[in-house]
Amino acid sequence: MTYNPDNIFAKILRAEIPNNTVYENDHVLVFDDITPQAAVHCLIIPKGAYTDQADFSARASDAEIIAFERAIATVVDIKGIGNDGYRAVCNTKENGRQEVPHYHMHILGGEKLPAMITG
Repeated sequence: MTYNPDNIFAKILRAEIPNNTVYENDHVLVFDDITPQAAVHCLIIPKGAYTDQADFSARASDAEIIAFERAIATVVDIKGIGNDGYRAVCNTKENGRQEVPHYHMHILGGEKLPAMITG
């Protein structure tokens, strides 16, 4: 997968597309999903140009990785979903149904979530 600098998340990072920012630091932007799949549905994206989780894990600096991981706990706290539980999901590449070629993680919660995979 090649990074496309015109993907929707890159445009959000450049402030070409508005978003409802939940949290931001030097390395990470977190915003509410515009088509939420749960009562709480946020997207965490690194500010660097990484295509997917493997790319991020291989090339991101330690500071970027730490900021991304800590953003999860911060957002869970901001949204008040830590005590009841939440789901952190990363879809990767075609078989993982990744829709945007910019690494991102979904944080879902605020209600009892359905099983991820059945059968």
